[in-house]
Amino acid sequence: MIDRRKFILSSALTGVAGMFSSKMFARDREELIDVKDKPIVISTWDAGIAANKAAWEVLNAKGRALDAVEKGVMVTESSQNCCVGLGANPDRDGFVTLDASIMDENFNCGSVAFLERIKHPISVARRVMEKTPHVMLVGVGAQAFAIAEGFPLEEQKLSAEAEKNYTEWLKKSEYKPPAINVEKTNNHGPFAPAKLESGEWNHDTIGMIAMDASGSLSGSCTTSGAGFKMRGRVGDSPIIGSGLYVDNEVGACVATGQGEDVIRVAGSHSVVEMMRQGLSPEAACKKIIERIAKIKKEKAKDIQVAFIALNKAGQYGAYALHPGFEFALRNKDNEKLIKSKSLFKV
Repeated sequence: MIDRRKFILSSALTGVAGMFSSKMFARDREELIDVKDKPIVISTWDAGIAANKAAWEVLNAKGRALDAVEKGVMVTESSQNCCVGLGANPDRDGFVTLDASIMDENFNCGSVAFLERIKHPISVARRVMEKTPHVMLVGVGAQAFAIAEGFPLEEQKLSAEAEKNYTEWLKKSEYKPPAINVEKTNNHGPFAPAKLESGEWNHDTIGMIAMDASGSLSGSCTTSGAGFKMRGRVGDSPIIGSGLYVDNEVGACVATGQGEDVIRVAGSHSVVEMMRQGLSPEAACKKIIERIAKIKKEKAKDIQVAFIALNKAGQYGAYALHPGFEFALRNKDNEKLIKSKSLFKV
């Protein structure tokens, strides 16, 4: 015979559990399905405008965010410039080496580092994610894998701007970032964005994060690294948790700027953790920028670091150490370049 008191207690607990399960399901459903302003894509720097166009073609057709962030940054990798791709500023020995990472909504991730003569490192990073048991491949191993996957070896051909920069650098062969002068932005050096005479910004990274129509997040990051770096140097961009991080329950973040200082604080992961604690994307980015500034002390004036972030509610934001950083936005209502706030002012 069933004890009456135990039966009543059991029934009550079942009812409470059902009520909470229903509420939790409704909350999860709202987060996963009824997100406002989706799809959406944001990316670093003014190069993000063109990159976002390619990503938006995927997102607008109800494609997957992962496909969007790969196709988007491939546009920048294909452009002949001094900051991203095979035409970029070389290392101190004259070789262009490329880094990239990609991450989807299920914590799947892949990256390549110190990769030479492959046009689209972001696509190789995706193959690492999907076709190997590893997260990262580097150097000749990464190149051999790319060739085995059908990626052709390209000839290195520096862009005109990169050739000019390298020739000028060889005169002194100094590897240190000069102090940032926000009024004379041509003097930012290889670690920080530099404004060209054309008014366009040079930068060493394109990072992109997107949310698709289903509410799933993904991110990508691709770079040639710091110009005139030591042979073999790798920055934050291919390191999951530093240059890029995605947690589909919380949000996503990507970094740009001096990679060594992003690595010190596991930058992108730290921003996502700040969003997990309830901070908005901008506030989360600001919190980690402040942490970097505290660590660097007086040396913070010599570098530039910035983050962009997107949370599960579709809110986006950014924050930089110094003025000058911009990020590109594309959603159903907007296509624009947005000036980021910064810790230090003009």
